[in-house]
Amino acid sequence: MLHIKREVKKAVYAGTFDPLTFGHLWMIEESLILFERLVIAIGLNPDKQTIFTSGERLEMLTRSTHMFPNIQIDMFTNQYLVEYATGIGAQYIVRGIRNESDYTYERSMRNINGDLRPNISTIFLMPPREIAEVSSSMVKGLVGPEGWENVVEKYVPKVVLEKLKEKHDAKSC
Repeated sequence: MLHIKREVKKAVYAGTFDPLTFGHLWMIEESLILFERLVIAIGLNPDKQTIFTSGERLEMLTRSTHMFPNIQIDMFTNQYLVEYATGIGAQYIVRGIRNESDYTYERSMRNINGDLRPNISTIFLMPPREIAEVSSSMVKGLVGPEGWENVVEKYVPKVVLEKLKEKHDAKSC
């Protein structure tokens, strides 16, 4: 009898996750349908202004994804995503496309990644309409005006809302 060793399909889903949104969680859930292993990689970019520290983002991701099997949360810095994927043995990169500008950017990145590492495939997922416009930048922009908590809670997990309230309260003092 011939035994064929099947390689575990492993993907990486990377982002700043500042803050984590329901859009990110949708991407994680959909990725777990497609892949046996998923690495959620927090990209650390010293040039990018974030409201949460890397430790806070790690904590929010860990608390919000504890129920998902077969995931690992990691951080990477000063490295092309495709090189990071190669280093952890991932065969796939998962990216989200919400609109035309995302598509244009992600198509270019996919082509560059293909030039660097043709053995790594990029998989694009499109979120459903009700969360298609949700982004971390949008969420951050909603924080502040009276009643913002009731608006933002529709877009982020509870742990993220709590952290946003802490940041807002500390800034208001």
